[in-house]
Amino acid sequence: MFHDDAEHDDQLLRCLTDQDLPLDVRIAGAFVRLYALPVTRIVHLTTDCFKRDQDGAYITFDKAPVLLPPTLARLIEQQIANPVTLSMVQPAPGSGPAFLFPGPLAHRRPQGLPMQLLELGLPTLAAHNTATIAIAADLPPIVTSDLFGVHVNTAVEWSVLAQDSWADYLAARKGTE
Repeated sequence: MFHDDAEHDDQLLRCLTDQDLPLDVRIAGAFVRLYALPVTRIVHLTTDCFKRDQDGAYITFDKAPVLLPPTLARLIEQQIANPVTLSMVQPAPGSGPAFLFPGPLAHRRPQGLPMQLLELGLPTLAAHNTATIAIAADLPPIVTSDLFGVHVNTAVEWSVLAQDSWADYLAARKGTE
């Protein structure tokens, strides 16, 4: 299941600009659509994954920092400055970084976020698959592996799938000309 480019772009734009959506949903939806992150990884991100310097804002998903679009960086800064906590129990000061997506005990439960995104018209499966193929088509597997913390064999499989889909697409286009 995939989105076409226009639908994928429309959903990403909605995540970045629709102020009627909850802030955490906007950020999570953008992470899925830009970086193909599964929700199970998104809910475990901590505030120390985010850094800003004179060159821009970055988030580290595994080892390497990834440059963020300015709009997404501002949303993350808002989330860090005003986290919505669902618990009366707060971490002790100095106990370590806070979760970017706090929940009742620590981080949000991964099961609830995809349902919330779906209810708001931002399904995660097709968005994840579409973003994965786009990333695999644009980056070498070793870079994909390092940036997103996936095994290199997984990144190679993504790359093969992306090449296969482009070959099929180009063959289909050639047949219509």
